[in-house]
Amino acid sequence: MKLSKLARIVPCFAVVMLLLVLPSAFAVDHRVCDSSPADQADVVETMRAMYAAATVDDLEKMHSVTTADFYAFDGGKRFDGDALFELVKSAHAAGTVFVWTVTEPDVHLSCNVAWISCVNQGSVKNSSGTTKMTWLESAVLVKEKGAWRIRFFHSTRAPQQTGG
Repeated sequence: MKLSKLARIVPCFAVVMLLLVLPSAFAVDHRVCDSSPADQADVVETMRAMYAAATVDDLEKMHSVTTADFYAFDGGKRFDGDALFELVKSAHAAGTVFVWTVTEPDVHLSCNVAWISCVNQGSVKNSSGTTKMTWLESAVLVKEKGAWRIRFFHSTRAPQQTGG
């Protein structure tokens, strides 16, 4: 018994359709990210803006470069929200002057998340004099409404190098 032409075409058509549709069911999500090479520079600038805000006790500027759930690890402690800023502000009130400089930034991007590590070279000046300092730092940033904002910040004081 011969199959009609239509009876032979329908199964072939079904197999072709299955081959076209099946791969999309198992496809990996390859979202297009809105990050660009310029974002690397923006992440570094966001870090610099955080230090600039802290240098002049500008809480409004600090809030513009941090997220609402910002927290930091510094000096072996966790600081939630404005606590680290308030510590710096009280040090300023006591006469301490900080100099912070972001160097050797290493920025990585993944869609709306970035992480940066850097060497912060600067100094701390108080009634005892000026001490050159180096900190090893890292941060996680998120892109909110087109702007990079710091969600997490970590700072570790680097051992001072001795001559030799």
